[in-house]
Amino acid sequence: MTESIFIGVAWPYANGSLHLGHIAGAYLPADIFARYHRTMGNRVLMVSGSDQHGTAITLRAERDGTTPSAVASENHAEFLESWKGLGISWDLFTSTGTANHRSWAQSFFTRLLDAGLLYQATAELPFSPTLGRYLPDRYVVGGCPHCGFDNARGDQCDHCGRPLDPKDLINPKSSIDGSTPEFRDRIHYMLRLTAFLEPLQAWLKDKGYWRPNVINFTNGFLANGLKDRAITRDLDWGVPVPVEGWDDRRIYVWFEAVIGYLSASVEWASAEGRDPEAWRAWWGPDSKAYYFIGKDNIPFHTIIWPAMLMGYGEGLALPHDVPANEFLNLEGKQFSTSRNWAVWVPDYLSRYPVDPLRYVLAATMPETSDSEFRWSEYVRRNNNELVGTYGNLVHRMLTFLQRNFDGVVPAADPDERGRELLLKAEQALVFASTHLAACSFRLALGVAMGLAQDGNRYLDERAPWRTVKVDREDTARTMSTILSVIATLKTLFYPFLPFSSQDLHGFLGFSGDVQDVGWRTVPPTAGDKLPVPSPLFLKMDENEVVERETSRLG
Repeated sequence: MTESIFIGVAWPYANGSLHLGHIAGAYLPADIFARYHRTMGNRVLMVSGSDQHGTAITLRAERDGTTPSAVASENHAEFLESWKGLGISWDLFTSTGTANHRSWAQSFFTRLLDAGLLYQATAELPFSPTLGRYLPDRYVVGGCPHCGFDNARGDQCDHCGRPLDPKDLINPKSSIDGSTPEFRDRIHYMLRLTAFLEPLQAWLKDKGYWRPNVINFTNGFLANGLKDRAITRDLDWGVPVPVEGWDDRRIYVWFEAVIGYLSASVEWASAEGRDPEAWRAWWGPDSKAYYFIGKDNIPFHTIIWPAMLMGYGEGLALPHDVPANEFLNLEGKQFSTSRNWAVWVPDYLSRYPVDPLRYVLAATMPETSDSEFRWSEYVRRNNNELVGTYGNLVHRMLTFLQRNFDGVVPAADPDERGRELLLKAEQALVFASTHLAACSFRLALGVAMGLAQDGNRYLDERAPWRTVKVDREDTARTMSTILSVIATLKTLFYPFLPFSSQDLHGFLGFSGDVQDVGWRTVPPTAGDKLPVPSPLFLKMDENEVVERETSRLG
């Protein structure tokens, strides 16, 4: 039965370029998942957008001598180019700077206020005497009171993941100039998060299928109790507070950004030619909502956003799953924007093909623990696995067909060994589908590469380059079998390698979009003449790539 699959993906701050840590953490797994479900025939809505508010953008604007709007617009445009180059197949990638988003954020605020779930209270906020202004929470750093990490931010500890308040930090300092902030009383609106403890605990009881790191963190967080959180801040950049007399404050970015999942869905439905109410199909009781994020965003998507949805009412769908990834490290160190310890997406796309990157990031995806990107491993996997295993199987067989059968697909039934291989191919579709549906992407990719290895072993056994000289009928059986396996591999690899899969789709004589074939094996038709192929992947010089790329770091 066809399902409605909603895919919400983390909203990147529009203050700088994307790097590979961002892609492996949220965007690539979401795209793999979306492509799989579309191929299965399910109705998919995948949305996200640039988070255009918050102090990271205002500080960048001050540094560059421009406006927050200009910074956000410039980076949003770059994001769109990066998504195109990476093949991230959004249904809509928008921003929090739209009038539609502002309206929905203010609607949430008003609805929760009317329900008694927001209230005014005095909060102690960090004020910088040297700068003469209140400091945003994330620009106050100090020791974490929970785990002792000495560089926690005032909004969250990156080590243990717990949300924080700046006044909780041990020896707080301004990350802007290193000065010690003063804490001054200020009236702000608070979200009555404590009212949702029991509803959240009841909702989580059947979430045993969540990743262990996600469910354990969430349950542990709730076990320590909830605290009400301020949802307004002293800023002049962001969504205005819809209350008279609050012109000098804005809705806190952590509260309004998650509303973007809903506002983006409404914006998508509002496009010309669509039913403005079409978004409801992905927000009702029969839909499944998945949120792809990094581990630092877990509490906002398993506690705060569900609480906000509960408080808003109208039966809006709560998360079905939050398959949060751990962190990707780079050459033994954490990604660091300030130290330029990163591989920036626009830079990568200007010099290398995208499918090898998608493959390596998928193969090393930090699904259950932190993982590592190394340029030497990137080259090894490209040369040994993409070129040497999968690409070699495809290219040598398609070129063999051109040389020995004039490119015409032979008509022949498989022998017993061939039938065994074709059964493995059908089983691979089932196994990979099970893994992809469960967001186990590394396992699914392993199934696909395993079938490519089986195909190579079959060819080595059958040796068509020898049998073609003495038994063309037997060789035709081999070719018919292996072309069917290659057609299966095209489907299995498609969610991971969309560009090379589309190329292979054409090499097998098909037109249109590879996705439209569905999650099944459709071999080329006997008697059809296939076009002359080109290699799906190209070998790289390991010494050249590794030396060049590691020298650019830092």
